[in-house]
Amino acid sequence: MHKHISKLYQLATKPQRLIIGLMSGTSLDGLDIALCRISGHGTDTDVEVLQFETVPYTVDYRNRVREVFSIREVDLQTVCMLNPWIGLEHGKAINTCLARWGCTAGDIDLVASHGQTIYHAPKHLHRQADYPNSTLQIGDGDHLSHAVGIITCSDFRQKHLAAGGEGAPLAMYGDYLIFSDPEENRILLNIGGIANLTWLPRSLTAGDVISTDVGPGNTIMDAFVQKRFDGRLFDKDSELARKGKVSVPLLAALQENEFFDIAFPKTIGPELFNLDYLESAAIKAGAEDLSAEDRLATLNQFSAAVIVDAILAATRDVDDFSIYSSGGGIHNSLLVENIVRRLPEVSIQTTSALKVNPDAKEAVVFAVLANECVAGEKDYALGHSLANAAAVAQPVTMGKISFPD
Repeated sequence: MHKHISKLYQLATKPQRLIIGLMSGTSLDGLDIALCRISGHGTDTDVEVLQFETVPYTVDYRNRVREVFSIREVDLQTVCMLNPWIGLEHGKAINTCLARWGCTAGDIDLVASHGQTIYHAPKHLHRQADYPNSTLQIGDGDHLSHAVGIITCSDFRQKHLAAGGEGAPLAMYGDYLIFSDPEENRILLNIGGIANLTWLPRSLTAGDVISTDVGPGNTIMDAFVQKRFDGRLFDKDSELARKGKVSVPLLAALQENEFFDIAFPKTIGPELFNLDYLESAAIKAGAEDLSAEDRLATLNQFSAAVIVDAILAATRDVDDFSIYSSGGGIHNSLLVENIVRRLPEVSIQTTSALKVNPDAKEAVVFAVLANECVAGEKDYALGHSLANAAAVAQPVTMGKISFPD
């Protein structure tokens, strides 16, 4: 037996594993790195987050990725070169964290890498009948594994696509395994560049779980701030949006898109919700002359509105549910206030209340997916129920394995 296969077998049979989960979202603010101790698998999964850091991206990193990010026509050589380069850059970040945490590569069983999404094209967006749902994450797993000397599990979304899904949101699997509770109906709300949610009914019936993208979180707001306010990457403390006034006509125009009429589950990205989308809505609303602050205030209210509309649609007639939020959007105080105002009777907390750092949550989910990839045993009843909820044809094991040498 090859030594790497033997090692993979040994770590799969261990009672617990140390797994580093990585997440790099559409906001391009940094690489989330979560060191997790995971025991069990499936519904017996138990997760403890031992260390967490967000390693900020340099201006150079962000600029290189933005050359190809969510753009239909790009230089193919640049994409080709960025794929290994991002893997190596993420490897450097892991090695720095390991040194800071007093760990070595030998202490870690697995790395779980989401990679960097550069284009997301579900069929409802590309509308080409001959082509399936598509998404592309770069940051090669072999380069990453070789750079850190640890077995790496990566490229999770492709199997979801192969089984008929849209490749996202994959959070439903980790959310169901980690956060389901027989005493409480829960919404797990993640507000990144794109906002997504998972509905977890207290019945624990996997077939009733809903996980879906809902629309823009921070993506248009961040892009607008970067374009209109020199030196700013985002609206820190909602300082700029608080100076503006919501434009009712612009808000209505922003909400007029057929994406919002598509049934759950569905996915989307900055390929739709971007500055061109804002400009088209402004023209439609006759709001071209709005101040930058007024536009930002309206965008903030737009994100809150689509998030709350989706929550109400997911929960339907259920009125006793709690919301646990995560992602960069929880630090946008005005966005949180706008959501709370629209849901005055609902308990809204961050995932800290569930003992998971809300900034680390997505990285933790990918660590759980890697754990399932190597140690999970297929529960076909659960698998088929979650498959139906995720609109894929069958239960799947996600992730590709890369050995360090």
